[in-house]
Amino acid sequence: MDFVKSNPEHSANKVIGFLKPAAHRETLHEGDHDDAYRRLRLQVFIGIFVGYAGYYLVRKNFSLAMPFLIEAGYSKADLGFALSGVSIAYGLSKFIMGNASDRSNARVFMTLGLLCSALTMIAMGTLPVATSSVTIMFVILLMNGWFQGMGWPPSGRVMVHWFSPSERGTKMAIWNVGHNVGGGMVGPIAILGMAIFADWHSILYFNGLLALAVAGFIFLMVRDTPQSQGLPTIEAYRNDYPKAFEYSDSHEKEFSAKEIFLEYVLSNKLLWTIAVANAFVYFVRYGVLDWAPTYLGEVKSFSFEEQGWAYAVYEFAGIPGTLICGWMSDRLFSGRRAPVFILYMALTLVCVLIYWLNPPGRPAVDIAMLIGIGFFIYGPVMLIGVHALDLAPKKAAGTAAGFTGLFGYVGGAVGASVIIGLVVDALGWDAAFGLIVAACVISIALMALTLKAEKPHQ
Repeated sequence: MDFVKSNPEHSANKVIGFLKPAAHRETLHEGDHDDAYRRLRLQVFIGIFVGYAGYYLVRKNFSLAMPFLIEAGYSKADLGFALSGVSIAYGLSKFIMGNASDRSNARVFMTLGLLCSALTMIAMGTLPVATSSVTIMFVILLMNGWFQGMGWPPSGRVMVHWFSPSERGTKMAIWNVGHNVGGGMVGPIAILGMAIFADWHSILYFNGLLALAVAGFIFLMVRDTPQSQGLPTIEAYRNDYPKAFEYSDSHEKEFSAKEIFLEYVLSNKLLWTIAVANAFVYFVRYGVLDWAPTYLGEVKSFSFEEQGWAYAVYEFAGIPGTLICGWMSDRLFSGRRAPVFILYMALTLVCVLIYWLNPPGRPAVDIAMLIGIGFFIYGPVMLIGVHALDLAPKKAAGTAAGFTGLFGYVGGAVGASVIIGLVVDALGWDAAFGLIVAACVISIALMALTLKAEKPHQ
């Protein structure tokens, strides 16, 4: 991975005005650029990779607590509603805070979000009142979802400032598996927490304690922009400029919120199309993932430990799938995202059908299909994020990605939480899987509309 080095830090990197973008420092001599870029690109990449993995430690752990809450008397519809709080707030936050992150210091912004999210989940696991009613759980998860929205946008800001367009698909694929690492660790950490504390609440607070340490790591590693470290822009350094729009020096200035929304996001028809497709991708992603522990326990008779490991393999399988997906997009399709997206979603559909129709008593098939779904679904998730970054200037990258995330979470993930919970209670699991299958088909149809419009990198 040709990540790049960095200039030994001459002085402490200062946070100007708390969340404001880091001030430009005196430019280094040209001969120092290679060493500086090599070290700093590796450093900031590790920071956002580990940092985003840390966000997932306290985003999806509530799903593993749901079977215990069902035993306590809550219905699936109740818990689906409570769980929707994360997705509603996350989708809105990713869009709104994405705009704020485009005008903020990525290092401080990302650290603050994880710190607040970790403290929220620690409170939920240690305060008895926090799980005493559906309303209270919804409010707490709503808060957590808002803080979670402060993770992706600053990572996207770092990515577009430190990595140029022709390498971004591959680098984004590598970074994107960070959430598979974090999500995959949720199950094993839950099992470890239960072994240490003999308390299902540890699923919530133990993950929160680990996330606090990751927040500190983010602050140590991440830097805002190359210019803040006395380096030229990444486009100038690598002589690699965007193809989807005409790049100019004006794209290095910080845009106003109005400029970002009206000129670069809301007027972009292709961005609207991939955003709507994202809603259906997320319905599939979370329709399978969030309900896997409950479904496997009720229908396939999995134990808690088996549920936890099944949850983990789903996430870990996304790592090779995402890496291959990014490589295919960059190398085989010259930067086009739609063809690989369609291929991956078609294969996801096949795995969902087998997972659904496999009869109880064949756990190896269930695990294999969860691995298959995890392998294929995270590629399209990543590609939509990369596509969004491709379609906007880098100073509007957080907002563009947040826009697709708004549809993904408020539309898809909330639907997966609320609608599936209601449908299972009323009509059973078969009806719920019928919806997941339909979502696969619709996402493919929508992305097919972008095939002609998408501009390949030459």
